[in-house]
Amino acid sequence: MIQTTTIGLVQINNSFSGQNYLPYAVGLLQAYIEKNAADPGRFSFLLPVYKREPIAKIVEHLRHADIVGFSIYVWNHEISLEVARRLKAINPHILTVFGGPHVPDFPEAWLRKYPFIDVAVHNEGEKTFLDILNADPGKAWNDIAGVSFIDGASSYIRTQPRERFKDLDEVPSPFLEGTFDSIMAANTAESWIGLWETNRGCPFRCTFCDWGSATAAKVTKFGMDRLLAEADWFAAKEIEYIFCCDANFGIQKRDVEIAKYVAKVKAATGYPAALSVQNTKNATERAYLTQKILSDAGLNKGVALSMQSVDMTTLKAIKRDNISTETYAELQRRFTLDGVETYSDLILGLPGETYQGFVAGVSRLIENGQHNRIQFNNLSILPNAEMGNPAYLEKFGIQTVRSEIINIHGERLRLTDDVPEYQELVVATASMPPVDWRRTRAFSWMTAFLHFDKIMQIPLMIVHAGTSISYGKLIEAFMDVRIEQYPLIAEIRDFFLKEAQHIQESGSEYVYSKEYLGIYWPADEFMFIRLSVENRLKDLYDEAGRLLRSRLSPDTDTGATNALNDALRLNLALIKQPFVSGDISIDLDHDLIAFYRAARAGRLIGIDRKPTTVHVNRSAASYDDLQRWCREVVWWGNKKGAYLYTNEVVERQLAGHY
Repeated sequence: MIQTTTIGLVQINNSFSGQNYLPYAVGLLQAYIEKNAADPGRFSFLLPVYKREPIAKIVEHLRHADIVGFSIYVWNHEISLEVARRLKAINPHILTVFGGPHVPDFPEAWLRKYPFIDVAVHNEGEKTFLDILNADPGKAWNDIAGVSFIDGASSYIRTQPRERFKDLDEVPSPFLEGTFDSIMAANTAESWIGLWETNRGCPFRCTFCDWGSATAAKVTKFGMDRLLAEADWFAAKEIEYIFCCDANFGIQKRDVEIAKYVAKVKAATGYPAALSVQNTKNATERAYLTQKILSDAGLNKGVALSMQSVDMTTLKAIKRDNISTETYAELQRRFTLDGVETYSDLILGLPGETYQGFVAGVSRLIENGQHNRIQFNNLSILPNAEMGNPAYLEKFGIQTVRSEIINIHGERLRLTDDVPEYQELVVATASMPPVDWRRTRAFSWMTAFLHFDKIMQIPLMIVHAGTSISYGKLIEAFMDVRIEQYPLIAEIRDFFLKEAQHIQESGSEYVYSKEYLGIYWPADEFMFIRLSVENRLKDLYDEAGRLLRSRLSPDTDTGATNALNDALRLNLALIKQPFVSGDISIDLDHDLIAFYRAARAGRLIGIDRKPTTVHVNRSAASYDDLQRWCREVVWWGNKKGAYLYTNEVVERQLAGHY
């Protein structure tokens, strides 16, 4: 009688708003083994570990397994190591296998540091894992392609690379094969998020990313029939959110049809509620079509335009100079004209980027029509990205700190038995020394606070339109104030600089607040909340008015000053605030709403000097609970910048208003 081999699989993902991801990567392993093993009955699978729980509980679940496979990345590396260490301590005969994108390409030092790891799998792991199972209980791994290990003589062995799948449909779908049926039945209260691949590979080789290097560039595809059936499966299982794992959705012509089909399924069933994708680079028309389809179906909250930098020296250094920045500008223009919200990604601290170059890039994006959101992301070093190569780090003078990974808007959760996860965060480069990095980080928060959190967006637009001063220069004016003249603006600036220094000292990327939802906030959002709670926004507008008026030339006619004054009063009235009720009307000397709406829609028009009354619909969005306002306005409004009350312009009827 052949003894059954018990297999444990571990793919620990972060929870998201109380929801958890189906463990797709290890689901693929199980589905492949159950279909391709010579004797599938020889293998018995425990329920996979899919979320963070007390380590002792995870170990107890896995302790009687013969083999445990771990899928690791930056968000679960440390907990996976600790689980494996404890398993080996209580049962030295357990075979531990580590795969996933966090396994180093050159893992000898890593394997020697963590001797409780028996074998490491490189790149696609489905065939490799089955080969390891077939070799058990021995350790005859020398002839298995795509593995590394330390053998019994303490020698490091790295076998030849394994060829990638030419036909991805050789790997069965864990959705369609019922692989997840057991875990879903055992966790009926769970709200699941789906992870979905339509292809594998990336033809781009951005140095900060491990995607292209891990897949040797070539893109391979899953079959269309399979993908459509999986979309139906998501709907049948009432999966609300799907994260598409493709590096470049829209790169294939068929991606338009995939988007149409998911939209059709949602229209018929209500599921999924959202499909999040990483947009492809360069393929402007398909990128536009796929995202427009998803937007029209309500499947996305906004289109990400991930340019990372617009500086050509930087783009060359990170090997993105073959990706046209004009593609992004065209996509932004088209989406804006169609009323589709976009947000742009920029990364702080990329090699070759200077403070002034970064400011110029921000100005360029806003002046091209990005008034919704720029996401300012800190650069971290991934283990298998080219940027992590010591020679690359030295060439560009990249300085890093080891920083605990904290999720934006995440809770401060500390299980009774847990370990933190860490990242290598870039805090300076040769072109952006430490003091410049701090100023760049603070400038980014100030930009988000003033423009994208809508605190001062309309006044900034008015001054820019009237003077042609760049948005970057206008925001820098807030960074350069003297505390004697502008004490509140200086306080905000100094808070941002202090938080930037905190990051450089290995502190959190976000600001924790026990009072405001008990979560971690971006510094700009935290300041938005604090000033609102302390009723200091009016003081900010008084100081900002003086500062912005000083940017108008002395010979500027009073009309420009009057328009700015109108903009300050209007913007303050439009900001959604807690504990405010009752509609109000604002009398203005200029039709600023027409100007503002045109600018937001990608059209530039003049500021019409025409008496108007703006009716602000506060009653449509009133908040008598601070926590609800923090959640629904400041947090949930982030991607779409939904911080302003709805409004309408009404004709003045009463004599004397003119």
